[in-house]
Amino acid sequence: QVQLVESGGGLMQAGGSLRLSCAASGRTTGSYTMGWFRQAPGKEREFVAVILWSGGKTYYQDSVKGRFTISRENAKNTVYLQMNSLKPEDTAIYFCAADLPPWAAYIDWKRYNYWGQGTQVIVSS
Repeated sequence: QVQLVESGGGLMQAGGSLRLSCAASGRTTGSYTMGWFRQAPGKEREFVAVILWSGGKTYYQDSVKGRFTISRENAKNTVYLQMNSLKPEDTAIYFCAADLPPWAAYIDWKRYNYWGQGTQVIVSS
């Protein structure tokens, strides 16, 4: 099992940057596919970015490509989400998740069993 704790959220003006961190305890982040998801008020939780456990390949939601970067630092058992050029539509609670979902199911939040508590990101226009 793994326990996840997110940090780094906050209030930012449009165009600014934030870096979210997801610290894991228990099994290492290298043993899992690690994903970032977000949920805006009144909306369903959605995929943002993922880094696969095998090979470290990354994938992104189209709306964040070129602006967000997911990375993993195994020595610190931490996964990051660097968010640049933030937009008001990025406002949401951001969650870190870990598991070993089947191939192509990594975008499906229902396939992840381990979650952090979430960190709020608010982007003002």
